[in-house]
Amino acid sequence: MTPPTPHPGSRLWIRNPLAAFSANSLDASGGVVVCGGRITEVLGAGEQPSAPCEETFDAGGHVLLPGLINTHHHFYQTLTRAWGPVANAPLFPWLQNLYPVWARLTPRDLELAATVALAELLLSGCTTAADHHYLFPAGMEGAIDIEVAAVRRLGMRATLTRGSMSLGQNDGGLPPQTTVQAPDVILADSERLIGKYHERGDGAVIQIALAPCSPFSVTKEVMADSALMAERLDVRLHTHLAETLDEEEFCREMFGLRTVDYLDSVGWLTARTWLGHGIHFSDAEIARLGAAGTAVAHCPTSNMRLASGTARVLELEDAGVPVGLGVDGSASNDASNMILEARQALYVQRLRYGAQVPVERALGWATRGSAAVLGRSDLGQLAPGMQADLALFRLDELRFSGSHDPVAALLLCAADRADRVMVGGQWRVVDGQIPGLDIAGLIAEHSAAARRLVNG
Repeated sequence: MTPPTPHPGSRLWIRNPLAAFSANSLDASGGVVVCGGRITEVLGAGEQPSAPCEETFDAGGHVLLPGLINTHHHFYQTLTRAWGPVANAPLFPWLQNLYPVWARLTPRDLELAATVALAELLLSGCTTAADHHYLFPAGMEGAIDIEVAAVRRLGMRATLTRGSMSLGQNDGGLPPQTTVQAPDVILADSERLIGKYHERGDGAVIQIALAPCSPFSVTKEVMADSALMAERLDVRLHTHLAETLDEEEFCREMFGLRTVDYLDSVGWLTARTWLGHGIHFSDAEIARLGAAGTAVAHCPTSNMRLASGTARVLELEDAGVPVGLGVDGSASNDASNMILEARQALYVQRLRYGAQVPVERALGWATRGSAAVLGRSDLGQLAPGMQADLALFRLDELRFSGSHDPVAALLLCAADRADRVMVGGQWRVVDGQIPGLDIAGLIAEHSAAARRLVNG
């Protein structure tokens, strides 16, 4: 099935949705007008477009949102979901058991894994995803190139981070030596990828960031050199930080510093940086992060799955820290579903701060907040000039029967699949399906690859 897509230069009115969440103060209850891949008008109740529209889409059965934005993932991990030996393990033992399995990854494995992760995200209303790929065993030198191709096939946007591990077990780190790379190899490939793929400005489809994996898997030198390269080439920085108390203790023993002091010591305490998890910060550290403009990707499901702790999201935001959401890797979630991640974020933050945390704030983390985390001013809102990245959800399933507030129902009644998704003015999900993608065939091949990987 070929989805109906606006012709270049034509105007499409997505009209009169059942409800709309704009992620700002604009009233979008009359819908939006899309032209040239952008939102050109946002209409309030009863308003009409300022000029005739060649096409219309009646959204009367849909809740309209900006496309959801995922700020932290590990696509390759879809191959090791719900693996028995780590089903009940905290982070460090979980990693130690999985590293040898992941070291067997092949290019085709990654292609399948990335396609599954992206398709699952897209079907959940996600239009932009950040992936943190730090695994480059022998034969996997082109891992990011593989991910670029997968993103382009699905018609999404992505910030693909060139991760790295350089501190192996022989030097006091956590990963096995077969998964680490020499610093010069890491830096040379990082510069290659930026030069080849990184797009700048509004509407960028592929962006590259630099992402040494974590304090327990890279040296201080790689962290510092990555920061210098990021500044020189004007790209963003990403790493895991303050995810667990074990990590904090590792930093104290290895570097004699707490996590934020360590971050500062290697030149990462800047507005160029966003951190995966960001759970275990003191009040003073939160203030320092806010003053620097350093952002946090909140990953509630993974944090609960590994019993890592709960990020202090409201306090982070109050201090000036940009906060978005991440599904994290599919070996610690074990899903890639952004609308469900917003629900988890709402509930875990209510557990910390009380039931007054509004549904709209959680949806804001998944949209406008996540866009800020990735440094994107053109995404995450329904507003004139923004990219036409949209997610539309129907509320006609049994789970929604009896619901009254359509926006609240998305999270409170556990919406898990978008009916329509648009990226840059192009429909990428139609009637709950991704046109042209053989899901059954993908599942069969991906599942076979997953079995091979864990069986050695």
